[in-house]
Amino acid sequence: MTAPAAVPFRHLLLKVHSRCNLACRYCYVYEHVDQSWRDRPKVMAHEVIDVAARRFAEHAVTWDLPRVAVTFHGGEPLLAGPDVLEYAIGAMRDAMPAGVAVRFTVQTNGILLTEPILDLFRRHQVRVGVSLDGGRQANDRERRFANGRGSYHQVAAGLAALRAEKYRHLYGGLLCTVDVRNDPVEVYEDLLAFAPPRIDLLLPHGNWTQPPPARIPGDPRTPYADWLIPIFDRWYDAPRRETDIRLFSAIMSLLLGGPSDTESVGLTPIDFVIVETDGAIEQGDALKTAAEGEAATGCNVLDHRFDDILGLPGIRARQTGLAGLGATCRACPLVQVCGGGHYAHRYEATSGFTNPSVYCADLQRLIRHIHGRMSEDLHRLTADTSTGTNS
Repeated sequence: MTAPAAVPFRHLLLKVHSRCNLACRYCYVYEHVDQSWRDRPKVMAHEVIDVAARRFAEHAVTWDLPRVAVTFHGGEPLLAGPDVLEYAIGAMRDAMPAGVAVRFTVQTNGILLTEPILDLFRRHQVRVGVSLDGGRQANDRERRFANGRGSYHQVAAGLAALRAEKYRHLYGGLLCTVDVRNDPVEVYEDLLAFAPPRIDLLLPHGNWTQPPPARIPGDPRTPYADWLIPIFDRWYDAPRRETDIRLFSAIMSLLLGGPSDTESVGLTPIDFVIVETDGAIEQGDALKTAAEGEAATGCNVLDHRFDDILGLPGIRARQTGLAGLGATCRACPLVQVCGGGHYAHRYEATSGFTNPSVYCADLQRLIRHIHGRMSEDLHRLTADTSTGTNS
């Protein structure tokens, strides 16, 4: 069988700052086995920004890409300051040839969302995603400052600024890390209070060797599915769609034979790459929870092209669909929807990434529940159509 062709990188995550003003206890960058952040510059230098921009432009031309995306990331990217962010935006735009559109986003903890930074984002149409884990009690369990003080009120103030009329169109949504100690529907309602256009529910990064909280490898219980399903039902049963929840929308799309826009489920090839503050080209940050150096590629934008890493085993495993999965996943009837789960969640110290997700039982239960709800509605609509009933 011929291996699928490589997929170009359409999305660049630019780590403009490598430190953070929070000390979230679940953080996959600072609190797990890979501590490479300690040896990196705090802020990305202009030289590295310029070279990264040229490399990404070169990649876009090589692959004839009509549009690309750049996300400013960290650490906390707003710590880099408005001058660095504006320089990076200009460098990316100047490097791209005519005909290649660039879309900018930033993922932030929201604490530094002030009017001056929002004015910069409005000038350059930068979409803003904010991390928030629910209301004050839920958020402040883990999302704290180094002195133990909670961050909720500062994030809420940042969101209030972002939601002001002149900036509201920049609001991309909220990212919430699941904590099964919190009431799920209460978390959802608290997030809805900020009127997000989209919510990302992120399963805590972990694996078979370093399991996530409340997930005992091999245990048939499904604490994360049990937490997610009440939110799905609340969201699905709402009389009008209050927001998009990316995990649920992706599963529904996959069940109907469509694509996924998240690496958490499905077999859609990954198309993003990361550049660290020192110019190192890396794979997804979640791999930092597996083992020291798992996210590393050995390449740097100062010396290498993005094409140079397309053949790496970790990249190929996430671009080759079924061929990149272990035997257990390939034989599973849900594989087209689950896709083996997030690549980092498959890791085990002796067998690597050829395992099902550490969340396998949770994903199976969640997918089957969503399938059941959709099937009920489709059967009801079919019955209504056949009898001429309007509902």
